[in-house]
Amino acid sequence: MTSTPSPLKVGYIGLGLMGKSIARNILKAGFPLVVHNRSRAAVNELVAEGAGEAFSPAEVASQVDVVFTNLPDSPDVELVALGPQGVIEGGRPGLIFVDNSTIKPATSRYIARMLAEKGVQCLDAPVSGGDIGARQGTLAIMVGGPAEALETVRPVLQAMGKTITYVGEAGAGQIAKAANQIMVAAQMVAMGELLIFARKAGADPQKVVEAIKGGAAQCWTLDVKPPRLFAGNRNPGFKAHMQAKDLNIILETARQYGIPLPSAAVDSQLFNAMLEMDMGELDNSAVLGVFEVLAGARLLE
Repeated sequence: MTSTPSPLKVGYIGLGLMGKSIARNILKAGFPLVVHNRSRAAVNELVAEGAGEAFSPAEVASQVDVVFTNLPDSPDVELVALGPQGVIEGGRPGLIFVDNSTIKPATSRYIARMLAEKGVQCLDAPVSGGDIGARQGTLAIMVGGPAEALETVRPVLQAMGKTITYVGEAGAGQIAKAANQIMVAAQMVAMGELLIFARKAGADPQKVVEAIKGGAAQCWTLDVKPPRLFAGNRNPGFKAHMQAKDLNIILETARQYGIPLPSAAVDSQLFNAMLEMDMGELDNSAVLGVFEVLAGARLLE
């Protein structure tokens, strides 16, 4: 009689807009879960639902088989992974470190090299799908790192996403996410342009969207974002300042490899303009607001 293997013990560090929902889905899928976050409110919420709590990344890493991070930027992930009381201090051979953040490919590769010295395997596994995808467990997950580590953690990833794509070795997942963000930024900017173009040129923007989204212009952005904007809702599914950060990562990586990205450079300027206009906490679709200022026309009149 064969026994059923015990589920992986999972740690999750970083319980922000998306991280908390991802951690909740892991818990709902039946994995023993330990969580840590600088702000304790999200920790307390998940503990009330059955998670265990820890007070440092090292403490998380020492208790689990797989430790995830979901943090704002490259320095944050490097600090949590390699800094004082970091994952590296609680790490041991056999532990798998999975980063759901969007950071520089070079940083992912550096963390992987450093943790490998402790026998820890690393996967860079950024996600796409926003807060809705995080809540519904329908994220797209792009993965770089050892293929065998991916197969070990795949059951956990299946609790958070509907598509899991192995892209290549360390850093490849972050390169895929950067490519994703080039397209996302371009779509948000194009949508902002077309909506204000329609409004100021004298057509109903809602009817314009209905007219074009069934043709060659069809995309996720036109399917999902206009109803929120027409309802006056610019609250974040993905915050504009994070889109600006991702574009900065893209352009820095492009400079490193000598890659011309002229449209991404313009998009970066527009999202950085949002930050200057105190729109950084709004949804990335609210880049529309920059065009409203430049054109002197409001979407909702």
